[in-house]
Amino acid sequence: MKQLSNLKALVVLLGLALASPLLASAQENSSPRRAQAASGVKTKVTGVILKRENSDIILRDQTGAEWAVRLAGNTKIEEKKSNPFRSSKKYSSAHLVRGLFAEVEGRGDGSGALVADKVKFADDDLRVALTVDSQVVPIEHRLGETETRLSRTEQNAQRLSGQVEELSQVANLARGGAAAAQESADIAIDGVNKTNDRISTLDDYEMRKSSTINFKVGSAVLSPDAKTMLDDIATQARGERGFVIEVRGFASSDGSENMNRQLSQRRAESVVRYLAEHHDIPLRRIILPFGYGEAIPVADNSTREGRQQNRRVEVKILVSRGLTSPVNVNRPVSANRQ
Repeated sequence: MKQLSNLKALVVLLGLALASPLLASAQENSSPRRAQAASGVKTKVTGVILKRENSDIILRDQTGAEWAVRLAGNTKIEEKKSNPFRSSKKYSSAHLVRGLFAEVEGRGDGSGALVADKVKFADDDLRVALTVDSQVVPIEHRLGETETRLSRTEQNAQRLSGQVEELSQVANLARGGAAAAQESADIAIDGVNKTNDRISTLDDYEMRKSSTINFKVGSAVLSPDAKTMLDDIATQARGERGFVIEVRGFASSDGSENMNRQLSQRRAESVVRYLAEHHDIPLRRIILPFGYGEAIPVADNSTREGRQQNRRVEVKILVSRGLTSPVNVNRPVSANRQ
């Protein structure tokens, strides 16, 4: 009777391990700072669209706070034009894609969400966002395919664990002991846990190298020093497994806001072009070549030295922990092993 009780306990433990493969990953992710719109108060927010779900979008403003924006049936979606002598272009909600820099006007509801009356964005910003979205989606598909392959491996481990458990039960009945069943179940759970740990770290990226490329006023041309820094980036990237390169362009406060946004995008694209043409870095390895304009300065724009530092492109090598780091799950060996 005691042997059968031990076997039932092993089955329950194995079932719990197999039923929650991604629970650890969900608990490790910290929640972003959420902004709350006051109920009934008119509010205007400017930022970048991070996520879109049906009639709701998530917008991150320049302070890093995330706003839940709700689109209503009467929400106006139109161009934020710079020419006062022509009518604004009208858009549909389908144009509200990730990476779009937009301005939202509306009023808060009881849940803290901002119900949009108007959504405005520049035509240039829309083209940039569509370019970003076209590059992000293929990367997400590749990660999804990788996760599917790992899921199949996990299923095979589950089937194997069931076979091991059945054989262990037969062996226990024949030998009159439960030590072999305990050890076999531990081995099976180890395999499942290793697969689960690898899946949970797929979207956990580690930065291996970061460089800042500076530019002259109004220029997107790479200097000799900038090319040397990019040569070092490309050399290190070739030695990494599962790497991606993040490129973010910025500008100082010299000139108009719209001009600086376009200039920061050209700077980011000049870095991408150099890596692709001179070092044959595949474009699928380069994500989010995005220009932020005057946003996110690293120095004071009121000084000459500060503006020099803000005319920059940040280049980072990121490596997925789930694809490169071995998962070590050490289990103690039973002292009763025969």
